[in-house]
Amino acid sequence: MDGRGSNRIILSSSLQETELFGQSFARDLVANQVIALHGQLGAGKTSLAASIIETLTKSPRREISSPTFTYLQTYEGRLPLFHFDLYRIAGEEQFLQMGFDEYFQQGGVCLIEWPEKIASLLPTNTLHLHLSHEGETKRKIHVQSS
Repeated sequence: MDGRGSNRIILSSSLQETELFGQSFARDLVANQVIALHGQLGAGKTSLAASIIETLTKSPRREISSPTFTYLQTYEGRLPLFHFDLYRIAGEEQFLQMGFDEYFQQGGVCLIEWPEKIASLLPTNTLHLHLSHEGETKRKIHVQSS
């Protein structure tokens, strides 16, 4: 998904609609794509990530877990997928020390939750998905790219 200069908003009325968006989004991803998932706790980042992972890698949902305590989960599929959850990472220096920046050019897709922890390290072609609450059951997904 090139998406240069794209800026669109998707309104989701349910978890199912969010997952359908994730499935559609995943079908267009290309090698070395970085996706930054922004949003507060409970905004739906992990559910959206799971639908992207499931679609891109054909991994059964039961085998997809949040990498919160290990920072990174790797999945094989049409493209390798590297799922980062940086909620507990100290910052950019720790990310670099762990060699995680090397994954940006490994021929797969990097899906990053809590990307603000490494904001200055993100490639310029990163796709940013901002999730927010729009009422009790609705979510807004704002897709931005450079």
